[in-house]
Amino acid sequence: MVGARSAARPVTIIDIAREAGVSKSTVSLVLKMSPLVKDETRQRVTAAMDALGYVYNRGAASLRRARSDIVGMVINDLANPFFAELAIGIERALQNSGVIPFIANTAESVVRQAEVVRSMREHGAAGLILCPALDTDAAEIERLGSHLPVVLAIRRIIGARASLVVSDNVAGAARATEHLINLGHRDIAFLGGIGHMVVFQDRVAGFTRAMNQAGLAVQPSLIGESMPTKDGGFNAMSRLLSVDRRPTAVVCFNDVVAIGAMLAIARYGLAAGRDIAIVGFDDTTEARHVSPALTTVSVDTGGLGERAAQILLRQINEGERRRDTYTGEARLVVRESCGARLGRRIAS
Repeated sequence: MVGARSAARPVTIIDIAREAGVSKSTVSLVLKMSPLVKDETRQRVTAAMDALGYVYNRGAASLRRARSDIVGMVINDLANPFFAELAIGIERALQNSGVIPFIANTAESVVRQAEVVRSMREHGAAGLILCPALDTDAAEIERLGSHLPVVLAIRRIIGARASLVVSDNVAGAARATEHLINLGHRDIAFLGGIGHMVVFQDRVAGFTRAMNQAGLAVQPSLIGESMPTKDGGFNAMSRLLSVDRRPTAVVCFNDVVAIGAMLAIARYGLAAGRDIAIVGFDDTTEARHVSPALTTVSVDTGGLGERAAQILLRQINEGERRRDTYTGEARLVVRESCGARLGRRIAS
């Protein structure tokens, strides 16, 4: 078995088959991650590979097939737990596909985004899942999509013809706002996000729709833009708290903005849920563990990542550039930060 093979000769699949007691074709199926192989057989073949010191050269195999085993994940802000959870969902869907995800964080820089996309293309990426950085140009998406399959995730780029996976931003923001109105709030602010972001526009549209349907005016002074970060939420909330008539409730652009807002509320000696109701958007893991726990709009972040990966794989495998659009459900999850679980209602 192992000792009978010359140490100078490279290990072949014939050696592995002999060591594992299976056929060459079975070893080949295991190397290709085929679902046709039983787990017990796969483990036996893998053990034989380890014993013989065999390493499968996927790069060489990819060249023989004229198709890359690499897909790119270009994420705009991995410091935000939402995008980290999205990336985990993408990776989870790719685990048994035979492709390797390469991830890059652009930190909202279109220059960095162009660099990493170019690098991934140079390394032969078969396709890309792109969470676009702020100010990404639709024409750039068009050029990229002419070379390889591209799926846009989370951020819609107006004018860009590409497959898209997003959450239902309008409906989610409307549900959050309706919940606060039903609790008796009338002076409600919207906090976070940048005006030219399509996600911001969609969520403000949902907020405005719910306010108008309740016969409430949207006060421009209570629409507070900021970077969609914890610092942005903290600074924007601090500005709101400094006005003479502060809002009694706030719908936040995302969870990290909401957490930043709650930190600002605490800095002023107030309490989220008791003095000011706060609602976030995304339902990240962090939202469940802050104190008070964050009422938020859940969008199944990991599921969105999985769907983006499935769309990309289908396009790669079918060689077809059709445009698919998936809009994930946005549902309200009520916790303590809105005051509802404390039994607090605002007198109308």
